[in-house]
Amino acid sequence: MGIYSTVMDAVVEVTGLSPTAFFTILAVMVVVYKIVCGMFLGPEDFRQKPKKESVQLGDVTEEELRAYDGSDPKKPLLIAIKGQIYDVSSSTMFYGRGGPYSMFTGRDASRALAMLSFKPEDLTGNIQGLSAEELGVLEDWEYKFMDKYPKVGRVVSAPTTTENGDEVHLHDKDRN
Repeated sequence: MGIYSTVMDAVVEVTGLSPTAFFTILAVMVVVYKIVCGMFLGPEDFRQKPKKESVQLGDVTEEELRAYDGSDPKKPLLIAIKGQIYDVSSSTMFYGRGGPYSMFTGRDASRALAMLSFKPEDLTGNIQGLSAEELGVLEDWEYKFMDKYPKVGRVVSAPTTTENGDEVHLHDKDRN
């Protein structure tokens, strides 16, 4: 009991508070500190995580692109805009399963992005009939994607067979 009473007397003498008030205030300060620290990143979050090398797909059809919709965690998340495919795997909180933009992954989402639409029927690369304003919105999206995500390929139409049996891919720009 000697140490206990010595500590309590020191608390009263140094702080001018009763031991109960002192330890209540101390507990509140610890709780507030923990809450505030939890609102910010910890030191381990500042360590640079090694970036995964983007998979270079090259030319793929829209059907092949659908395999990169996040259903297979081993595959990257890919989105196409105006036929150009971008790896958005670094933003899984937005484009991964359950994310607010997950419906765009594995597709050419040009029309939906231009129209700021989440309707399934707008999830297409067809930009015909869009207004100048919508095309401007799409261009803004395209610039954002070019700045933030690596380009890994482009969408092509399904292969067609020529008279001599060769398969030919027509690019979106070639189809118009």
